[in-house]
Amino acid sequence: MSIWTRITEALSALTSGQGLTEVFDRLRNPPERSVAFTIAVIALGAKMAKADGLVTRDEVTAFREVFQIAEADADGAARVFNLARRDVAGFDDYARRIAEMFAEQPEILTDLMEGLFHIAMADGTYHPNEDAFLERVAEIFGLADEAFPALKARFVPDTSPLPHTVLGIAPDAPMDEARAAWRKLVRANHPDALVARGLPEEAVRMAEKRLIDINRAWETLSGKAA
Repeated sequence: MSIWTRITEALSALTSGQGLTEVFDRLRNPPERSVAFTIAVIALGAKMAKADGLVTRDEVTAFREVFQIAEADADGAARVFNLARRDVAGFDDYARRIAEMFAEQPEILTDLMEGLFHIAMADGTYHPNEDAFLERVAEIFGLADEAFPALKARFVPDTSPLPHTVLGIAPDAPMDEARAAWRKLVRANHPDALVARGLPEEAVRMAEKRLIDINRAWETLSGKAA
């Protein structure tokens, strides 16, 4: 059974007037958290798309890029997007419920933030309202202070691409600390680690780009120190 079939079934269980928050409440436990993760990215993406006042074709395309949505599953994805966009619940309500769901797996919240950044940049513009939206979601998720600048540096053009920012360390951190941070990030983002966290294939694909950025940052730092 595909994840989109499972999502469709979860949505079909909703009664009239219920929103996606009810879906999150029903998907708190494994293995259905992979379904919750996919719904969460789409739901928060839908709310973010409203932040800059315009839902573009590029943003819709970005959903399909992140999730590799087949034509047969397009209606299910669209239903999640439209339900979230119309839901009276605010994005902060969604974010809090998701944060509670993955409280013991903060790395999954970082994975989700990456999906949101990908969608935000789909139209080539990083709107101030999107920045405020993402920063607030990161705050609700309880991400470390250095995590948001690191994500922003990797995804948003003209943002400082300083390697220490990508690795989440201080500018004056010694090389042994930089090496330790790099190794920790590589281990955490290995495909096997992501699968063990119960994430869908879409999150694994996003991690591939993340590893490229992490390794490039380390190569830059270690090259300067050589």
